[in-house]
Amino acid sequence: MPFDPTQPANHAPLVSQVIRDNLMALFNLIQSIPAGPQGQQGIPGNDGDPGPQGPAFALAIVDAVNTLNPGDSASVSASFDGTNVHFTFGIPRGQDGVSSPPVTSFIVDGVNTLSPGDNATIQSSFDGSSVRLIFGIPRGQDGSSGSNGNDGGTGAQGLPGEVSSAQLASAISGTSNNTNAVSTLDSPFANDPPTLADLETLRAKMNELILNGRR
Repeated sequence: MPFDPTQPANHAPLVSQVIRDNLMALFNLIQSIPAGPQGQQGIPGNDGDPGPQGPAFALAIVDAVNTLNPGDSASVSASFDGTNVHFTFGIPRGQDGVSSPPVTSFIVDGVNTLSPGDNATIQSSFDGSSVRLIFGIPRGQDGSSGSNGNDGGTGAQGLPGEVSSAQLASAISGTSNNTNAVSTLDSPFANDPPTLADLETLRAKMNELILNGRR
């Protein structure tokens, strides 16, 4: 990427990759500048001859990006190992966010009927503990008129809502009558074998049961 003198922007968060790429672009730009013609040898100074030419700057290396406390100033340190320039950045982290209060319940304060064709709506609010909701629901369209443009005619009479006495009597006419009025034979027969009188008592009770169950 080409060197961008506007990066990093003022007061922008420091991103190590952006800084690294821009330093490398600056290095490549410097390396691409052709060397000018060599000048004439100067007169040696009184303090001695000039020292030898130092090694060329090869790479810009980001050694670390450290996280600082909120409110601390961003920092950068640089060193040169004879070949490469090393950088260490310090970037403060953001302030801790304010925790929200917990939601304990959802309360529907109202459901309003809107006109046909309106869009359904929902309003929400938070009272510090509960989320409160108000819904707006459009009602349906009115029914269409008859084919002649007028309202449709009256429909056929429906069945009565309650069962009449005649309908009830007709429904239960074929069912058995209640035999609760027939007493039971609680006393056992003492004769073994049963006598004719015992059998007659049993016959009479069976007839009573059959007749009481009829309608």
